[in-house]
Amino acid sequence: MTKAYSAFLHAVAKDDAIPIDPAATELWMKDLHNPGRWILRPLLQLFFGAMLHLIWFFKRLPLPQFSAHALLQKLICWFCTHWVSMEANVLILRHFATESNILNFLNDNEDKPSKPIKLYPKTIADMLKDSFVEHDQELFRLVGAFSSAQKRSAVQELKWTHWQPIDHKTFDIKAKRTQVIDFETAHVLFMCLFCLLLKRDEYRDAINGFSLDQSIAIRVGKLISDPSVVEYAYNKYPHYLLGPWNLTHRFFMHGFFTEYLYARLELERQNTQ
Repeated sequence: MTKAYSAFLHAVAKDDAIPIDPAATELWMKDLHNPGRWILRPLLQLFFGAMLHLIWFFKRLPLPQFSAHALLQKLICWFCTHWVSMEANVLILRHFATESNILNFLNDNEDKPSKPIKLYPKTIADMLKDSFVEHDQELFRLVGAFSSAQKRSAVQELKWTHWQPIDHKTFDIKAKRTQVIDFETAHVLFMCLFCLLLKRDEYRDAINGFSLDQSIAIRVGKLISDPSVVEYAYNKYPHYLLGPWNLTHRFFMHGFFTEYLYARLELERQNTQ
């Protein structure tokens, strides 16, 4: 790590109490050190946070619903290509892979597995088809098909049929001088478009999908006999539906959750194979 990082960040980077891929740690440290996150994001969050709540109110009115998934994905990919930092772009691609791996792991160890998730984009352009909208729908599909977690127990021979270890060499992102916006600020800038271009229930479900982190961690913990993984989940209690308040923070913590759980499972896979 660079000497420009504080003593606290150096300590966090060295601490392995919570598992995380060292490559992901370096990406997060660079992203969190981005000046825009500390200077620009707070100002933008005030404005776009207020706008988000207005759009949320408008979309909840008993009016005809509309959506524009293709337009939303094109705008996201254009924005990522030209404005989002290299570190944040890789973290976004990693998020698809980490969550797909976790869900596929749970699915592989079901008695009757469902169709696996195939969302593993390697480039920004891939996100046009491996979309954020599909990402949410695949999460709901698999979680809704899982067998009872109350009856689950540790598995002697875990299955890793559709697990894909993350290799940074497979990510292909063309660097541009204009790519300066950090992960969190990028979300602030785009959260209003998500609300506007999705139907009201699609958006409500998407921002509440983070709360399934707790349920997923409980299932994983039972399979690998490690209940401590539940502590990785910041977003909890899926039965209580939330609005857009504090959305960016919850989204950010969801990203950390999948990184932590992916690293814990990758360690389990390496130790058992």
